[in-house]
Amino acid sequence: MKHYMPVRVFSGEGAVMNNAGLFAAFGERCALITGKSSAVKSGALADVAAALEQSGVPFCVFDGIGPNPSVESCIAAGRTAHDFGAAFVVGIGGGSALDAAKAAAVFAANPGLDEEGFYQKRWDAPPLPILLIGTTAGTGSEVTKVSVLTDSRGRKHSIHDDRLFAAAAFGDARYTAVLPRPVALSTGIDVLAHCAESYFNRNADEISRAFAVRGIRLLAAPLLRCARGETLTSEDRAALYDASLLGGLAICGTGTCFPHNVGYYLTENYGVPHGFASARFLPALLELVERKDPACAARFFAELGLSREKLTELLTLCLPENEISMTEAEIDAALPRWENNNSVRNTCCAVSLAELREILRREFIQH
Repeated sequence: MKHYMPVRVFSGEGAVMNNAGLFAAFGERCALITGKSSAVKSGALADVAAALEQSGVPFCVFDGIGPNPSVESCIAAGRTAHDFGAAFVVGIGGGSALDAAKAAAVFAANPGLDEEGFYQKRWDAPPLPILLIGTTAGTGSEVTKVSVLTDSRGRKHSIHDDRLFAAAAFGDARYTAVLPRPVALSTGIDVLAHCAESYFNRNADEISRAFAVRGIRLLAAPLLRCARGETLTSEDRAALYDASLLGGLAICGTGTCFPHNVGYYLTENYGVPHGFASARFLPALLELVERKDPACAARFFAELGLSREKLTELLTLCLPENEISMTEAEIDAALPRWENNNSVRNTCCAVSLAELREILRREFIQH
């Protein structure tokens, strides 16, 4: 077993203000990296601003991060932080803002670094210290060393590096209360994907599987209530947020499987939100493992205390109706991108390009 996750996590109601004195320990000036709305609507930005003001730390705000953040926007965020003289960065928002803050910390410390240099890790200086505040119960980016960005060709790529771990993360589930239902479903089902894909990853061990199982057990009931349109309680939101962190801890040790990387294709080409895109392929993952390694599948469902039918029912309720149609030619043109792909290769039961082709055909060829 080999696990490394050096992030200090402060969770619970009031996590930011209860630890306001910590911010000043990272430097005299700070850059806040956010999107346009969630940091404001959730109240997270106001809390961080109050904590920084209480600590006497001047800050600037870069709010130009969108969904599936581009490398270009991260370069701009890093330039803003550098020009302000920021000693550290704080990412506030969903997974996009948190992933972007990690990248911005690299660009702020390395002015002049371009996209190629970023992906090839030609970083002369280490990233600025990173603090993260999540406003969705989804990505688990708070506790991972991963930043998923969209490159200049419009392709999503993940970069993994121990230097991208946050120095601290603050988890307050109250910030998720304002999420629109579709966003809550997409981010919640992303957690389910993280946990299931981690469990069925070649790198999985007893620790990562314990995180994955606990994450799904925590989220199953509140996610089902959300899918049915019921109002979530504060306890439900706390359970979903804790599950998100557990999913992050799980994939931190293992990485993901093919649903995540194949899901990127749906996001890039059809605008499908990331969580929905990944989860679209979870039934295929479950079917694959049950067919090729029934003992592993049986153990998974036994540990969950859920049948495959119940888990599939939850997925069906959460996922929007599939309106995507592909041609045979489009599928064949997409397949080379998954040749020798890590997420595909790390799926516990070997999955071939021919099998991926059949999965895509079943889902998206209109019969």
